[in-house]
Amino acid sequence: MTDLAPEAPRRLSKGERTRARILDSAAELFARSGFLAVSLRDIAAHAGLTHAGVLHHFPGKEALLLDVLSRRDELDARRLFPGVLDPGDPEPEAPERLRRLLGVVDRNARTPGLVALYAKLSAEASDPDHPAHLYFVRRYQILRREVTGLLAELFAAADVREDPAAAAQQLLALMDGLQTQWLLEPEAVDMADQVRAFLRRHGVAAEGRG
Repeated sequence: MTDLAPEAPRRLSKGERTRARILDSAAELFARSGFLAVSLRDIAAHAGLTHAGVLHHFPGKEALLLDVLSRRDELDARRLFPGVLDPGDPEPEAPERLRRLLGVVDRNARTPGLVALYAKLSAEASDPDHPAHLYFVRRYQILRREVTGLLAELFAAADVREDPAAAAQQLLALMDGLQTQWLLEPEAVDMADQVRAFLRRHGVAAEGRG
């Protein structure tokens, strides 16, 4: 039987490469300066394009922001919960998934601009008419489900008799609340240490950096 050579990755079109460059530039500028302080012209200049060139791919800054958020969520999902996007992909063991989750918390402490965007937009998006409403509803549905599954495995391994769904909601609420406090007073809040302390109080070992 003849072995089949691995399929070569699809080559991106010029438009796809340009769109990716815009998203990279927007993510960097939003993280550095925040959403309000960055204009489409700033993003265009950073990406080496004209203002009209950016508008050809994105109708406005809000649409660009949602794509930036979606892309970062997709990258995080592939790392943390690969089965969400690719059901056939094997998931890492629960301790490794926890390590990666804590790594995301550590990463967030280095990107205050994007953390601030999530905090602001998630509050605004509680309005059903907000353009990001369904995005955040779906995001939290996935997070609750996946973190519940992760904690269920960790609790079982540690013989912890707690409700993983309730603990998952509490953990997500803690992470969101810590982000707000950290944005207001970064030197007073260590987000990753507080998340690890929460997990230890629930019988889950979460030492070291992610």
